[in-house]
Amino acid sequence: MTTQTTSKTAARRRLEGRVVSTKMAKTCVIQIDRRVPHEKYGKYRTVSTKLKVHDEKGSAKVGDLVSVEETRPISKDKRWRLIEVVKQAQS
Repeated sequence: MTTQTTSKTAARRRLEGRVVSTKMAKTCVIQIDRRVPHEKYGKYRTVSTKLKVHDEKGSAKVGDLVSVEETRPISKDKRWRLIEVVKQAQS
């Protein structure tokens, strides 16, 4: 008899991105750039995605490189939370 154990929580995705806005309370907007090949020509191009991230302490500043993790929906647009500031922006 084979017993399978499944975990209730799936592995959460972690991404890194650059902070582009901190104008909302407890929220920052990050931009994630990725390089994808063109479907027909194969030349690489940069595609960017903006995510709203929950920043409870307000520790992220514009230009910082941050690490974020997927989480439950916090609001209408926020599904990510700030894990750490990887590299601070040059002042």
